[in-house]
Amino acid sequence: MSSTNVSHSEPNPGTNGAPSALDAVKVINKSTVDYPDFKSKPRPKTADEFIERAKEVAELLALDVAQRDLNNEIPYKQIQLLKDAGLVRALGPVKYGGGGLEIDIGYKIEREVAAGDGSIGQLLGYHYLWSYTAQVVGTPEQADFEAKRYTENDYFYGAAVNPRDEDLQITESEDGKYLIYNGRKAFSTGSKISDLTVLEGVLNGAHIFAITESHQEGIKYGDDWNNVLGMRGTQSGSITITNVRVPWSSALGFVDKQFRPLGAYNTILLPTIQLVFTNFYLGIAQGALAKASRYTVANTRPWPFAGDVKAKGVGEFYVQDIYGSLQAKVWGLEAQVDAAGVSIRNLIHRENRESLTAEERGQTAVRVAAAKVQAIEIGLEVTSKIYEVMGARSISLKAGFDHFWRNIRTHSLHDPVAHKKAEVGRYVLKGELPSPTWYT
Repeated sequence: MSSTNVSHSEPNPGTNGAPSALDAVKVINKSTVDYPDFKSKPRPKTADEFIERAKEVAELLALDVAQRDLNNEIPYKQIQLLKDAGLVRALGPVKYGGGGLEIDIGYKIEREVAAGDGSIGQLLGYHYLWSYTAQVVGTPEQADFEAKRYTENDYFYGAAVNPRDEDLQITESEDGKYLIYNGRKAFSTGSKISDLTVLEGVLNGAHIFAITESHQEGIKYGDDWNNVLGMRGTQSGSITITNVRVPWSSALGFVDKQFRPLGAYNTILLPTIQLVFTNFYLGIAQGALAKASRYTVANTRPWPFAGDVKAKGVGEFYVQDIYGSLQAKVWGLEAQVDAAGVSIRNLIHRENRESLTAEERGQTAVRVAAAKVQAIEIGLEVTSKIYEVMGARSISLKAGFDHFWRNIRTHSLHDPVAHKKAEVGRYVLKGELPSPTWYT
């Protein structure tokens, strides 16, 4: 695979798949934003610089997110923006040209991007998560190889591991040197616009992860991500894997065809990805609240039939009350989510991976579950209640607020939040820690 990303030259076909209710709306203005040349700027180096760069990117993404979302545009241009801005390699090792940042800072970068475009924030968060696959599951040599490959080339990750579908099936080549993956996944977030795809399949009862090139003859994308409600820009459509060959040496964590287990450490990708979800929910809520407040200051009119008519909408007591309540909840959620991020950091970056205990892993998982519960409830409240303080005109397509609620409402259905509440409840009542599953 060359270092030239297919997304540099592949055309954007606009709406794909079958027509939807949103596609029936006539859209005059398609995405026309020209992004600045970040390649000519110094790359960010410190955590603060990366977060500031993420804010710059979010402001650019916010300019046309409503149009791109409505048109179901495939975000080739936006992923290239993440690369040019240096965000893709933020967590990569410094020795290979990366920022060398830890996962808790990655969450904050993801969150800033999600404030401008929830779909792109999700894709970046998934990229950061999957970039740790080799570190969490693989040998030290495999982890170093994959870190070098993606960092030096600015490669972007996707994955075909949706556990609600049947597992990909793996067979061995006749000479015993290769694993051959076959199967289909109904959802494969980001793979269509990625450079590398994480595969997970089963061979003789053993689950085997491997990382392969996203654009090859044996990988076909269904172009069927025509989701009406939200997260349209993630292009989370189906993927079909046909006779995709990877060498046994790429089977993460296997040495001489035998898996080298790391105990509880092997299971921490699950709470790590749950906190990815939580952070882009929070980022979407932050973006919605900030944009709504600007709209209210500029556009919301006072109610003319009140006993005490205010000069401007911002003078209305109920407007001040709602914004104060929403901001207080968002600030509290941010502190809770950041604390969970530190917990994940302390697990994933420990030097002795095998020293991680099931209890340490469980304590972090329950904190992540609690943060996710709060993020969904507060995110849905913020993205729906802002309309009460903006006024009826804010529902227009031109105002561009609807994607905030639609995105959180859509992705928060990923796995039932009721089970996350129950996990926290069992911990409170019985001291029971969550057992590792594909969703815990």
